[in-house]
Amino acid sequence: MTDTQYEPAHTGLLLMDPYNDFLSEGGKLWPLVEEVATEVGLLDNLRAVVAVARAAGIQVFVVPHRRWREGNFANWNFLTADQAGGNENRVFEDGAWGGDWHPDFAPQENDVVVHEHWGQSGFANTDLDLQLKKHGITHVVTVGMLANTCIESTSRYAMELGYHVTLVRGATAAWTREMLHAAHDLNGPSYAHAIVSSDEIVTAFKGAQF
Repeated sequence: MTDTQYEPAHTGLLLMDPYNDFLSEGGKLWPLVEEVATEVGLLDNLRAVVAVARAAGIQVFVVPHRRWREGNFANWNFLTADQAGGNENRVFEDGAWGGDWHPDFAPQENDVVVHEHWGQSGFANTDLDLQLKKHGITHVVTVGMLANTCIESTSRYAMELGYHVTLVRGATAAWTREMLHAAHDLNGPSYAHAIVSSDEIVTAFKGAQF
């Protein structure tokens, strides 16, 4: 367990891409992550981490991917395979069920909903850094989807900007076990200051003081 102190006034929980398409049965991407997500207890772990963060007075930042809208990528020169596939399949479609929040992770009144990111980094072309600085955040804890793409890219960028970064096993998933292993065991130690289990971060948050 990390000996990091998560002071509520300076800690932010980054909840990445909590859409129905990712997290709900019937979502367009759920079949791709269901096996790994079920194995690690993703939904229950996310519920526990988000709930205890709010109870401890830790600011929740919802960091959403760009919703599908007609013409999103018109005149773009270089789409990634994921962007092209998402565009073709209308993943996270604006105004549709798949592009709505999973009901257990919908933003609450005091949450900060960051501008939508186009690629993998929650910082690129958004107001995330501004919002973190406005709220006095020095420590970020990233949870949500996916471990080896948006979680990793956002967390790496947070480190580059000088934030203390914590990754949480069990509160994220990936298409495959190998991708999840790479995110936490191979790549994570190169940029994250702490890599903990969901139970460990819940315990740490419970011990945090207002």
